[in-house]
Amino acid sequence: MPNIQHKYLRPEDLKRLANYRFAVQMMVEGWMSGKHRAKGRGASSDFLEYRQYAPGDDLRLIDWRVYARSDRYHLKTFEHETHLECHIFVDSSASMGYRSGGPMTKLDYASYFAACVAWLVIRGNDRASLQTFDADIRSFMPPGSTRKHLDGMLNLLEHNTPGGPTSLPASLEKSHHLLKTPGTLVIVSDFLSDPAALMQSLNPYLHRGFKIVLVQVLDPHEVELPSDGLARYYDMETNEHLLCNSETVRSAYRQRVQEHRTGLRSLAMSRGIRFFSVTTDESYYQLFDALSE
Repeated sequence: MPNIQHKYLRPEDLKRLANYRFAVQMMVEGWMSGKHRAKGRGASSDFLEYRQYAPGDDLRLIDWRVYARSDRYHLKTFEHETHLECHIFVDSSASMGYRSGGPMTKLDYASYFAACVAWLVIRGNDRASLQTFDADIRSFMPPGSTRKHLDGMLNLLEHNTPGGPTSLPASLEKSHHLLKTPGTLVIVSDFLSDPAALMQSLNPYLHRGFKIVLVQVLDPHEVELPSDGLARYYDMETNEHLLCNSETVRSAYRQRVQEHRTGLRSLAMSRGIRFFSVTTDESYYQLFDALSE
């Protein structure tokens, strides 16, 4: 795939990503029992049937003779190695815009990681989709595997901004019908919500055979409350505020955050879901290292 330049996919990223082919192959291939012969795209001699064109499909596979007769776009499907799908959900709620003075906001971090995953998946000739959400679905790009499709995903990320309040369970319920084919679902969020409600909302995806990866992105100051003395803290999504002395609550706050992260990880593991938690001052490349283990 030729070099491309975007805010969230820089030349230095492409150079480093060359070492992570097998990490994403595990996400969309090996972890899902490998590629197999089934209905799909390609140029095999074993023709199966026609299917209607969907945005992101390779235009070269359109049967123009069928189009001339029916005025509809159809693609031939063959028995060949299935091109698996990776669906990327990026939390774009107001809380993801938080930055304590570190290198980037949580949304920036999530966007860098999402861009890298999309590039790796499409480079491997598999299909990637992208959804941004807060309490609702803000944008959705269906699965595709072309360079043009990747450019569209990257442009969407670049023009994305923090929105309103979060309701991950609600957005997951609304998203379920959009994903036609089970694949790997990667959700990048701060997950500052009830872990039990989140897991409940993922059950329909698990029942359909989706493999799920949860990537929690937090700001360092959300993990370790700074020593600010008497300070006023604001909720970025509700604008509620609390005036307190940070020194008197730091220990309890640290314990509560750790319990939340541990609870998410435990519930995820019990359902066969992979869970990772990082802060914005950590390299997102460590996620690819972990995914390849």
